[in-house]
Amino acid sequence: MGIRTSFLSFPVNTVSSCLSTQARKRGLGLAKAPVFSRGLLTAPPLGLTSRSVTVLARLRNTRNVVMEIAVSGLRALGAREAARQIAEHRITAEALASAFLDRIEAREPVVGAWQYLDRDQALAAARRRDAEPPRGPLHGVPVAVKDLIDTADMPTAYGSPIYRNHRPAADASCVALARAAGAVVLGKTVTTEFATFTPGKTANPRNPAHTPGGSSSGSAAAVADGMVPLGFGTQTAGSVIRPGAFCGCVAYKPSFGLINRAGAKPLADSLDTIGVFARSVDDAAFFAGVLAERPSLRHLPAPRQPPRLGLYRTPDWDQAEPAAAAALDAARSALEQAGAVVIELAIAPEHHGLAQAQDTIMWFETVRALAYERLEHGAELSPRLAQLIDTGMAIGAEVYDQARNRAAAARAGLDGFFGMCDAVLAPAAPGEAPAGLGNTGNPVFSRLWTLLGVPCVALPARWADNGLPTAVQLVGRVDEDARLMGAACFLEQALARAA
Repeated sequence: MGIRTSFLSFPVNTVSSCLSTQARKRGLGLAKAPVFSRGLLTAPPLGLTSRSVTVLARLRNTRNVVMEIAVSGLRALGAREAARQIAEHRITAEALASAFLDRIEAREPVVGAWQYLDRDQALAAARRRDAEPPRGPLHGVPVAVKDLIDTADMPTAYGSPIYRNHRPAADASCVALARAAGAVVLGKTVTTEFATFTPGKTANPRNPAHTPGGSSSGSAAAVADGMVPLGFGTQTAGSVIRPGAFCGCVAYKPSFGLINRAGAKPLADSLDTIGVFARSVDDAAFFAGVLAERPSLRHLPAPRQPPRLGLYRTPDWDQAEPAAAAALDAARSALEQAGAVVIELAIAPEHHGLAQAQDTIMWFETVRALAYERLEHGAELSPRLAQLIDTGMAIGAEVYDQARNRAAAARAGLDGFFGMCDAVLAPAAPGEAPAGLGNTGNPVFSRLWTLLGVPCVALPARWADNGLPTAVQLVGRVDEDARLMGAACFLEQALARAA
């Protein structure tokens, strides 16, 4: 089940006194020991809950064990819980940032998630948070920013040599809003070239011989590997859901336009969506809710009753691998055991051909969005992107308009499609992350939903012996993101109980 590591469990009271005493002696910046509510410190694969502490079993001496507990305990805090403890002066933003930066230092040579990272710059930002009153609900929480999204104080290259050392004049809207809420930007994460299909250096943290997916490769890998609790991504086809599915973290693509995308490099104006990565559904909803000023997401209520879900294999089911089928079965079984109603949905006739319609719209718009780059710097585009642009150039306006009309007709039928369902359970990707780093996998199981503008969230449902996850995704109605994320919380808990 995932990456196997040896862990220990200790009584909380015993460890708490060690944490507060030893942390002060070692300068960790802990005002008090992290507070946890369970009687034992437990350790899921990556310490994904704010009520658990990962304890790495290195028994060289007691001091080393205490230090590992302290640092791993900080990284195990959820984003919401970390912000609360910083606001209450139980921990410091500097200590939290240091814990994640240490993890990056240890794992970056293997994972390659970061395009730009300056430890001193990140720690200085964290110290500024410690020196001021809480700015907002993300105060002191580290975040990763995909290198497709502008940052005024860090280079933004969009995954292309054309923009090497480019320094934008301003932060993108989502970055500015995150900082205004108190977030600490650790650095920029790897993106594929202009968020298309030419990969960067990132490997899958679960198994480095496999792709992390794309285009938000670095953010997904960094969050999944415990390098940062929250990350920004973008999706035009499947660039949030697919890498989250391949790397094994929660990936949330909100309803189209929920998070403002000003300052993110455009690819296809009618499709581009800002999304987020987190280690839990609640943290993903919290992060997006803060940025979009949506209290229903920021304060996600527990489901009052088990959801009613439709299982939808989509018109592209013939491209699903056995792992995807097994993940859907596992999710369905867990949901039904937890009391949810899951009904199989017939393929909607209006959904046939929508994956191709999305591809048509994307490349017609990309050709125009990258007009400057293809006209003035065509020699610096990768051969793969140049070929795809040539394909897009051959798409006429009439074909583009037909694809848009098909999409509009399918959107008009969404109420009938969802019927009485709170959300729809569907594949997130064809299967596990493919071997090799030369491609980022197939976005086929996201194209339909991105085109329709509906919110989607992916989370791992199954783990293979090679360490790789297979995820499922839940899909909701347009602008009913809180309802979707409530159902996703239910699924997350059901899967945990069934594990």
